[in-house]
Amino acid sequence: MDFRTGPIMAVDDGLRKYMISVFNKMFCALCLTGSVSFLCGTNPEILAVMQGGFSILLFIVTMGIVVYLSARINKIGAEKAQTLFWLYSALVGASISPIIASYTGESIANAFFTSAAFFGGLSLYGYTTTKDLTGVGSFMMVGLITVVISSFINIIFLKSSVIHLGLSALSIIIFGGLTMYDIQKIKGYYDASCDEQTIAKRAVIGALSLYLDFLNLFLALLRFIGNRK
Repeated sequence: MDFRTGPIMAVDDGLRKYMISVFNKMFCALCLTGSVSFLCGTNPEILAVMQGGFSILLFIVTMGIVVYLSARINKIGAEKAQTLFWLYSALVGASISPIIASYTGESIANAFFTSAAFFGGLSLYGYTTTKDLTGVGSFMMVGLITVVISSFINIIFLKSSVIHLGLSALSIIIFGGLTMYDIQKIKGYYDASCDEQTIAKRAVIGALSLYLDFLNLFLALLRFIGNRK
């Protein structure tokens, strides 16, 4: 016999639809990023522009979009937030095209499917666990900042392939941990009492977080196990 009350069932159904919306948005954004990256990477003229430093400008623009979305999500409409997310995904695809173009197709496929399996398992754990993962998220964020600073130092001064490989391995662990934490956090964003616009905007922010987790996990795995052309 099912003893669940109507309101509880409504919350469960609403949460399910909300999480499906988050994952659908993330998946579409990844497809857009992959398509733009492929188009730019297979066009010698565009690829030359990206390799010439234009990707740095795109990186600055994309960071600006993330900051704007995070700061203004409560002030803008859901459609505008969604549009900015699609724009961000497309620009990221262009900016990473030189990286993707430097690896073999087999390496890209291996890294993608490994990332998908890894991401799927960690997402399931983050969604179902009753353990509070806030501490994990905080620890991983400290690790992420350390990796970013260390990467800049290595790129500019040390230029060590061994350190580069080690940082890639560490990044895999960090973004794996952030995936679990973000899934739990996104699940907690849902509030059945909120209006549709608010829920839709929270779904966009949630999708952005998971998009970044998956993309960075993929890039870290690509650097770690990939073979360059």
